[in-house]
Amino acid sequence: MSHKAHPLDPLSAQEIDTIATLVKSCIKEKVLFRVITLVEPAKKELISFLDAEHSGSAAPHVTRKAMVHAYIGKAFHEIFVNVDKTEIISHEILRGKHSHVDAAYMAQVEDACLQDDKVQAEIKALELPEGALVIVEPWTYATDGMNDMNSRITMCWFYMRLCDHKDASYYAYPLDIVAEVSDIFKVLKVYRLATGASPTTSATDEARPFDQRKIHASSEYHPDLFNEQRTTTKPLLIDQPQGPSFEISGNSIAWEKWTMRLGFNYREGMTLHDIRYDNQSLFYRLSLSEMFVPYGDPRAPYPRKGAFDLGNDGAGVNANNLKLGCDCLGHIKYFNFWHTTSNGEPLQMPNVVCCHEQDDGILWKHTNFRTGNAVVTRSRLLVLQTIITVSNYEYVFIFYFGQDASIHYEVRATGILSTAPIDIGKQVPYGTVVAPGVLAPYHQHLFCLRIDPALDGHNNSFVVEDSVAMPYPDASNPFGVGYTTQSSIVEQEQGLDLDHTKNRTFKLINEKKRNSITGTPIGFKLLPYYSQPILAHPSSFHARRSEFGAHAVWVTRYRDSELYAAGTHTLQSLGGEGIASWITSRKGSEEANVRDEDIVVWHTFGSTHNPRVEDWPVMPCEKMVVGLKPVNFFEKNPGLDVRVSTQRENQSVLVGEKDPGKVQKENKKSKL
Repeated sequence: MSHKAHPLDPLSAQEIDTIATLVKSCIKEKVLFRVITLVEPAKKELISFLDAEHSGSAAPHVTRKAMVHAYIGKAFHEIFVNVDKTEIISHEILRGKHSHVDAAYMAQVEDACLQDDKVQAEIKALELPEGALVIVEPWTYATDGMNDMNSRITMCWFYMRLCDHKDASYYAYPLDIVAEVSDIFKVLKVYRLATGASPTTSATDEARPFDQRKIHASSEYHPDLFNEQRTTTKPLLIDQPQGPSFEISGNSIAWEKWTMRLGFNYREGMTLHDIRYDNQSLFYRLSLSEMFVPYGDPRAPYPRKGAFDLGNDGAGVNANNLKLGCDCLGHIKYFNFWHTTSNGEPLQMPNVVCCHEQDDGILWKHTNFRTGNAVVTRSRLLVLQTIITVSNYEYVFIFYFGQDASIHYEVRATGILSTAPIDIGKQVPYGTVVAPGVLAPYHQHLFCLRIDPALDGHNNSFVVEDSVAMPYPDASNPFGVGYTTQSSIVEQEQGLDLDHTKNRTFKLINEKKRNSITGTPIGFKLLPYYSQPILAHPSSFHARRSEFGAHAVWVTRYRDSELYAAGTHTLQSLGGEGIASWITSRKGSEEANVRDEDIVVWHTFGSTHNPRVEDWPVMPCEKMVVGLKPVNFFEKNPGLDVRVSTQRENQSVLVGEKDPGKVQKENKKSKL
């Protein structure tokens, strides 16, 4: 197999095909493939390669390895493969663990559920309107202690579609049936949901027909079904007459003074590696480590709604095809990657990451009030974006790189609220009624951004900095207006909280490298997104399974195996496998030291989403932004050399005047 691939390049179609063929040749039973993905090289090995690559010297060979997840019979297998030598390194059965799920598996669950006699009997008992189509939406099971989690169970929630149009929103008609389906596609149990404030479900013999008063005509979003389209918005075109400013070579990206390498995998989706500014090392790796969506409806079985959208479903697996003209504007570079089918065949994931530039307003400006002369520089951003759809919700994940050496990570949540049935005229304190008989339960979206710094080297430290008022009355603060900062360097692995009363921020620094102007260590500041930690009780399965949700910031010592904040296997996990458990296991030991070490910082942020009726029938984007900005890393504004903005280049026009470009073309034609 070719050794030309970069060690961080995701597996090619040929590599996936070769690995699948190898595994099938060694196992005589039928193999149901779930994942064939690159195993990133050990950090020590990769650092040597990257250092050689940047110095222009001969880079050492780095063996490409792959991980295979597959079901053989009912057993869940993990196989590691030496890709270069086409040989199996190790093979293990992961007892009590489960693979992520995908659309193909969920389609099988849905089909089996609808064909079950007990389910059909319950549907018949609903006495649905003529022409109604029942839709089953399978969800992964969020552990609640009511079933044996050694067996994979899927929850099936029921909805109704009244319109023949395939894009009609069935979330407008949640039905009060729920079913449990086993991993061999057998319905285990069917029962009725609570539709009032009662905390329990109903027995099936208490079933009631569907309440016809719930039928309404105000819950469609698709333009074919919603005719109130405004006509006031005129086209806004992005034009770069000389083309984009970025350069792409394979998965390597260069823009302005930035260089980085793009990765992509089934679980995290987009990953960024070896991030440098003006050839100075800043970050070894940036990625979204995990996200958890716990629902706050306490009535059984709604506590089973708690989705790890990366660990259970996969951001890469569920990535959208960002085709031209919709999700990204301007001069677009798309990146394609490969997944695998259950048979082990390569499956292309087209256009799953888009790269483009966008204007970001003013970067810096000053007007000399004595002369009236203004100097203004507009900000340009490099945008790397991917979007995933997980059942009802869409998540937009964006990295922005600025000309001032800043990085911002933005998450946008949109899509359709996950709904539940409620009786007409009823209210509950843990949800919002958004349409007749339609309850949108309260829930949280918790994201964990994994930040692996390399600030001019891999040994970094982590600082907590508070802004505090100086003592008063005091001789050093006679007017009571002074304030200063209090900084402390974190010595041991731990979780940390936010404090807006002290403007608490966090710094990544290199204590061995000093800024020649300030005399302080060079660093980057983490600008956290201030949000609420997980609301579920610490003893609950929600909280035990999503340990990262307990604190806004965590700092740990780097380990190759610790990539996922909630643990490697989240599907029906019982807890005790995530970041807090790692820290507890090393507490007090030398291995827990994080000062002047190779460290990782994890930032938990998100949204406590108590739905509004304005979120219905489709939710406007809710934006969450995390920042990483240099702090005494440079000796002056790194964006000072960005070209000053001019009218000649920008060609702005007054309302009512002609586009300057069109005027030029017209003048040229008239001369001809």
